[in-house]
Amino acid sequence: MTLDQYDENGAHFAFTDRWGGVSAVPYEELNLGGAVGDDPTAVLANRAAAAGALGIEPDRVVWMNQVHGRDVAVVPGPWGADADVPAVDAVVTARRGLALAVLTADCTPVLLADPVAGVAGAAHAGRPGLVAGVVPAAVEAMVALGAEPGRIIARTGPAICGRCYEVPAEMRAAVAEQVPAAYGETSWGTPSVDVVAGVHAQLAEAGVVNRHRSPVCTLESRDHFSYRRDRVTGRLAGYVWLG
Repeated sequence: MTLDQYDENGAHFAFTDRWGGVSAVPYEELNLGGAVGDDPTAVLANRAAAAGALGIEPDRVVWMNQVHGRDVAVVPGPWGADADVPAVDAVVTARRGLALAVLTADCTPVLLADPVAGVAGAAHAGRPGLVAGVVPAAVEAMVALGAEPGRIIARTGPAICGRCYEVPAEMRAAVAEQVPAAYGETSWGTPSVDVVAGVHAQLAEAGVVNRHRSPVCTLESRDHFSYRRDRVTGRLAGYVWLG
């Protein structure tokens, strides 16, 4: 299992790849998504293994029911085994030691933390969520809990890049009307949407200056799941928590 981990001033960030789990083809190996058709027992084992590798308890990880919207849930603690996981695309918390997780397989995972305020956030930003403004909504929710944009550390993980995310010209124009920085072109010269660039532009506009992005394109990397490349496939996870 390879985990890209980063620690900064008590904020912890991690992104998984696809290896080191127990899921069978076509979800091999470390599928962390529970709604893609994989064996639920395998998903639970994978989630436990990933949490263990990060040194956190599996029941201290908060997952989302992601729906490509902009709603944000403020999380005081773990959902609990029998809880209905809310349909949101961002979660924020002021609880130290509680890990927030986001699932992706081409969309942009956005991890946020203000170590001084003790506030963390995670957002799922695909093309619809980018246009809807889920990332600015997450920052706003963190600010309501005491975070300051200038102190927030932001990391975006493996995602499809603007050179690969081909879309119709009309779709590119519609996205760029809302988020101009997302206007892109593929490496073969056709219209594209650059979700990662759009997310970072939104973060900059919100006042977040400490930003880092993964160089990995999920469509290009066979070490990562890509829905656009494989259709039926697993899900990667990004984790953020404060010590």
